[in-house]
Amino acid sequence: MRQAFTGPEPHPEFNAVTHPAHYTSHPSGIECIDIVKHMNFCIGNAFKYLWRAGLKGNAIEDYEKTIRYIQIEIERLKEAA
Repeated sequence: MRQAFTGPEPHPEFNAVTHPAHYTSHPSGIECIDIVKHMNFCIGNAFKYLWRAGLKGNAIEDYEKTIRYIQIEIERLKEAA
C-alpha cells in the first residue's frame, strides 16, 4: 500500500474543507484541484482518486472509483459518437 507523503508541510492554508492534506501533500507543491478544474467531471474525478489513492482511506477503493469514472467517460464518448 502507498504510504502517506511525509515531505514538506501541506499547503500553508490547509484545512479540511478548502485544502485537505490528501490533495495538497504532493512533493511538487501542486494541489489536485489546480489540475482537475480544467477537466470534465468524470476525468477530473478519475484523476482525483488516482491522486489521493492510499492517502485517505482504502487505496483499492480509490483505484476502483478511478476505473468506474473512466468507464463512465468511455460510455459517454461512445454515445456521443
